[in-house]
Amino acid sequence: MKRIGIIGGIGPESTMDYYRRIIDSFKAKGDGLTYPEIIIYSANLAELLRIVDEGAATGHWDRLIDWLSDRVAALHAAGAEFAAIGSNTPHVVFDQVQARSPIPLLSIVAATCRHAQKLGVRKLGLLGTRFTMTSNFYTDHFRRRDMTLVVPEAAQRDRIQHLLFTEIELGIIRESTRQELLAIAKKMIDTHSIQALILGCTELPLILQEDAYDIPFLNTTALHVQAIVDYCLEKKAAL
Repeated sequence: MKRIGIIGGIGPESTMDYYRRIIDSFKAKGDGLTYPEIIIYSANLAELLRIVDEGAATGHWDRLIDWLSDRVAALHAAGAEFAAIGSNTPHVVFDQVQARSPIPLLSIVAATCRHAQKLGVRKLGLLGTRFTMTSNFYTDHFRRRDMTLVVPEAAQRDRIQHLLFTEIELGIIRESTRQELLAIAKKMIDTHSIQALILGCTELPLILQEDAYDIPFLNTTALHVQAIVDYCLEKKAAL
């Protein structure tokens, strides 16, 4: 097995979900006693958000690239043989960080795209942080594979951002919030005829745990974890 490195803490609730899912995957595969070695760099979420806001305002991403690259280097120095960034938003600079990395990196966007291709869907909705929904790093990756992404209208994007950072990121899960998010998904189905919905923030699967309205909800955490487990076990996996 390869030693796993994860940049986590962005946020902590989803990092715990990553850990549980990796461990549960090995429980299902083995004797219940054999687990991978995992090194987690629990980063400062508030610091990341300030850096992302700065990059979005200026269009310059060097600080974010440096910030992530430093943490990948720390994981490598601690013994990680490959790594993953346990958050969707920082993947805006994934290619640049991967180019600097001393170890292989596994992309959450690539893992999600591969699964969408297997499903045969062509038009998908994307939920996530406001930055993820308005940036092009998801859209461009899917467009190159002949898939189209759509996002909610501006007011709904703002509402999702608010719910993420005042509730879900803090581990607060409310049924009223779940229903509000489902209503946004339903509107995207009715308006855009989406065939699947990407939960493009690793906190969203904590509240939207099941498919709905007869379309698949793509749990980006679960898909990323599967790629991590496969690579850890030296199965063939695209980076």
